[in-house]
Amino acid sequence: MTATDATARAVLITGCSSGIGLCVADGLKARGYTVIATARKTTDVAQLEAQGHTALQLDLDDSDSIQRAVAQTLEHTGGALYGLFNNGAYGQPGAVEDLRRDTLRQQFETNVFGWLELTNAVLPVMRKHGAGRIIQNSSVLGFAALRYRGAYNASKFALEGLTDTLRLELRDTSIHVSLIQPGPIESQFRANALTAFLAHIDHQSGPHQAHYRAVLARLETKGHATRWTLGPEHVLKRVIHALESDRPKARYPVTVPTHLFAGLRRVLPTAWLDAILARAD
Repeated sequence: MTATDATARAVLITGCSSGIGLCVADGLKARGYTVIATARKTTDVAQLEAQGHTALQLDLDDSDSIQRAVAQTLEHTGGALYGLFNNGAYGQPGAVEDLRRDTLRQQFETNVFGWLELTNAVLPVMRKHGAGRIIQNSSVLGFAALRYRGAYNASKFALEGLTDTLRLELRDTSIHVSLIQPGPIESQFRANALTAFLAHIDHQSGPHQAHYRAVLARLETKGHATRWTLGPEHVLKRVIHALESDRPKARYPVTVPTHLFAGLRRVLPTAWLDAILARAD
């Protein structure tokens, strides 16, 4: 598929209020795609509309919202949908032993269950039209776990397992499935993670209290999280390839940490990799 072919190809994107989602929405629209940009908050939907986007409200925690957004999308696109970029997510920091059942459930509702329901809602449309692209925005933490990110690690590991399975199950169709594995990207991710941390984790007591001070310092730091942080346009580049290549990749690592840990995971004994990961946060 070429850039010219992109004209009038419809792509639905979640989590477009800022960061990766907004960058991809802007980039694909400029490239000629019919972009349906979604956000959870109505204020963000209004902002997207003010920026010239066709925007819809979509709350990944709400089945009615998902089904309504799909129906509205198909109204805008004349019943066709070529691509879905699942991006809307958040990170829930905290030690595993401090995660309540409802806290972990909420992480999965947004990062896994909502994505699965949305994907399953659009697959019949792609099957009907004989082609499609499902692109899932995963993470380096979808295959390499870091401390005090257990809920987010688990959600991305689960996402990768479901996505790998879906890719195999769609192997005999013209619907291609890809994972993006960004690593550190400029976004509002840390700010949103800070809100989740303060809301759901008792960071002032317990065996992890000392380390939680470091977690807070990291989440409150302004600017780049690491020197390897890249702009969201680097994710856009991979999304374009996943949409337009005749042979899209199963995985698109983006940043140096993603490439590095993918390589280390293949060659190092678990104990050695654990020692490195324990120092990486």
